[in-house]
Amino acid sequence: MSTTDRHVALLRGVNVGGVTVRSAPLAAVFEGLGFGSVRTVLASGNVVFDGGDTPESDLKAAVEKALADAFGYDAWIVLTRQSRVRAIVGAFPFAEVDDRQPYVLFGSDAGVLDELADFAELDTAPGVERVSRGDGVLYWDLPRGSSTDTAFAKRTARSRYRSTTTTRNLRTLRKLL
Repeated sequence: MSTTDRHVALLRGVNVGGVTVRSAPLAAVFEGLGFGSVRTVLASGNVVFDGGDTPESDLKAAVEKALADAFGYDAWIVLTRQSRVRAIVGAFPFAEVDDRQPYVLFGSDAGVLDELADFAELDTAPGVERVSRGDGVLYWDLPRGSSTDTAFAKRTARSRYRSTTTTRNLRTLRKLL
């Protein structure tokens, strides 16, 4: 495992809803921006790369513009570091069992995360899905195969959350490490 703290870009809304982004062209966008050691992970919009000392806000803006230009969609990413992903994975609060799906919902707006956490507390079926607030994330655990039809899933799919949230399976996050 590398000792450097590499950047991780989590793309929102790719390879669903008509926005197709293949791994090789995705990597080419990051390489075209001058980033080193670019690696795509799975086909769900995950990129690990070395971005140098450029401030994260500048990196995020450059990546989103390049993605929009290359693939013709309104690009939004969560940009973080492997060290943060490691801490998030390590803090997952629910036991992992075979019949359940462990997810992490990343958010760039604390108010949205609070709103979704409040919704989960009031409007989800007890024992069906569990949601817990973390540092810039919501941990979400639900029965396997129900990730699009629970109350929380339907709430997070609303268009008002598109530009501030993206969800990843815990297993995907481990692969990013």
